[in-house]
Amino acid sequence: MTTAGSGPTGFEPEVRTAAGVLRGRTEEGVAVFRGVPFAEPPVGSLRFTAPRPAGGWDGVREAVSYGPPPPQAGYFGMDAMARNAGTDWLTVNVWSPDPSPSAALPVLVWVQGGAYGIGTSGLPEYDGARLAREGGLVLVTFNYRVGMEGFAHVGGAPANRGLLDQVAALEWVRDSIGAFGGDPGRVTVFGQSAGAGSIAALLAMPRAAGLFRRAIAQSVPGTFFSPELAADIAAAVAAELGLRPTVAELSAVSPQRLAAAGDAVAAKSPSFDGRWGQPALRSIPFSPVVDGDVLPVTPWQALAGGAGRDIDLVVGHTREEQRLFTALEGALGQVTEEQAATALEVFAPGPDGAHRYRAGFPAAGPEELYELVHSDWLFRMPSLHLADAQISGGGRAHMYELTWPAPGMGGVLGACHGLDVPLVFGNLRSGQPAALIGERPSPAAEEVSASLRTAWSAFAAHGDPGWPAYDRERRLTRIFGEQPSVTPYPEETSRLLWQDHLFPALPLLGQETMR
Repeated sequence: MTTAGSGPTGFEPEVRTAAGVLRGRTEEGVAVFRGVPFAEPPVGSLRFTAPRPAGGWDGVREAVSYGPPPPQAGYFGMDAMARNAGTDWLTVNVWSPDPSPSAALPVLVWVQGGAYGIGTSGLPEYDGARLAREGGLVLVTFNYRVGMEGFAHVGGAPANRGLLDQVAALEWVRDSIGAFGGDPGRVTVFGQSAGAGSIAALLAMPRAAGLFRRAIAQSVPGTFFSPELAADIAAAVAAELGLRPTVAELSAVSPQRLAAAGDAVAAKSPSFDGRWGQPALRSIPFSPVVDGDVLPVTPWQALAGGAGRDIDLVVGHTREEQRLFTALEGALGQVTEEQAATALEVFAPGPDGAHRYRAGFPAAGPEELYELVHSDWLFRMPSLHLADAQISGGGRAHMYELTWPAPGMGGVLGACHGLDVPLVFGNLRSGQPAALIGERPSPAAEEVSASLRTAWSAFAAHGDPGWPAYDRERRLTRIFGEQPSVTPYPEETSRLLWQDHLFPALPLLGQETMR
């Protein structure tokens, strides 16, 4: 139901859910409801537990403000956003062009990224108004626990609590989205970076079965941890506080202090490379854990075995994934031959991977080799292999690559990691996107954004993004670039270098542990 009122554009939309009545706002032609709880605050006795469904309320609940961010790592000042912000972290936000039960619109559910250590749905780049309005769909964003709260392997706690939060949010969508005009039978999850890794995990999780019909995975990271590795990292964080990694001991520590301890370990993680291997050298302390229960096997194993057979999949990556990280490290134009050699030795697949990279890219200098192997290891090849696993298991996948170069920062970033996010949402002028897109988005930026939004919306509506499905014979891939096209997968040299790699759960190396 919708009632007239004194909102910004003359209406205060109301919907009735099983939990109670919500009053939102009308903004930019869509009804918006923010900060709706889908689970109880995971604090006190509920800390480090699986999420519990939120209770109901009497009367009308105002839904005009985002819920507080979960405790965050300190990257980009995200910890300050969460400080003293409240504990009702697990909330959803909904944008709907027609909040009536009869509308039955397709639903897009966004899972944000952030290296499994930061992330909140209230960032301006995730505003769903434009995508919902122009796509004729209901758009949902939500918070989930990150870092130590959501992904640390803690004794006495279920693994992958952040993923369990995502399942709880999808259960809320299944049970409640009809009241907002959404069709619970046409739910598409989409996400980028750690959000795409989460979606890959959801495809492999029995608990998520039946909660979505389609999935879009943008830049899937290949880092999934073994229980031994995850437990050792959690033990290192607890040791920063003089504690053991158990619920009993960590529950006495404030979430903010625990997040700070995680930051301290991440800062010195390269010194742990003898135990943690590749994640230590990339300062990746948190990832989903292949625990055998919540996440039985890796996504690539699960999909090859048919777990995603009934799910339509779009998956892809940007061309220069690593370039953003090289820039953040202040290393653009400064990568040495020694750094390139180390990167090839550590991250290239197989015993002769470094030699094969140099042979495959004979004209590449140190910086290009450095960026290629990092891009391939962390995002490009995991994404490609997810498509391969999906079709091996009898499912359908559509592959894409974003090649349009970011004009921000003097054009040095190329088609870097994260560029797809503002383009997909169409939010080209607010927040972080301005650094990538530039202060005044060009017609080319608007055109690429429109192409991505059209493809994602069409896929959510009827499962066809507008280009042929991927197969092993033609390997057709949609290129979102200055000259859009459909072509055989363009990163063929990298594909051949990685074709036999399995992306297993990353192990704990050596015998000594922190426990």
